[in-house]
Amino acid sequence: MAADTLAHLLGRGAPRSPDRDSLEAWGRAVGAVLPRPVVLTFEGDLGAGKTTLARALCAGLGVTALDAVTSPTFSLVQYYDAPRGPVVHVDLYRLRSRAELDALGWDEIVATAPVLLIEWPERALETLPSDTIAITLSHDPENPGRRLLRVHAPSRP
Repeated sequence: MAADTLAHLLGRGAPRSPDRDSLEAWGRAVGAVLPRPVVLTFEGDLGAGKTTLARALCAGLGVTALDAVTSPTFSLVQYYDAPRGPVVHVDLYRLRSRAELDALGWDEIVATAPVLLIEWPERALETLPSDTIAITLSHDPENPGRRLLRVHAPSRP
């Protein structure tokens, strides 16, 4: 059914101004149909919902220890077990240079992670694959309980 396809969910099926429940439901649906390997980036201000969305995607991917899915701001990289391979969740907020990226083993992470979720990707944009799915969340100025969601998903071969 078209409603279950990744292209639909990332396109017309993506909520434009979701509340928390709608954002989480969409994230679970996307996680359930994500191909491997895949890189998703999350941009947005503090508190915009990046980690909430990452947790919902992990739920859809089958991560059972959802309490462990938190923002890796201080650990920088977290790994979660999922049935079809690990999910790697990184937060690049604190990084300031390519040398700090290299110290993480960044190129290997990008090359080998079955699913890679990246918060604050602007710190590493030039190193990401061309088919990266970019998600931007922002506060809805007209409704504090909602977020504005934009998805850029280049066609996958």
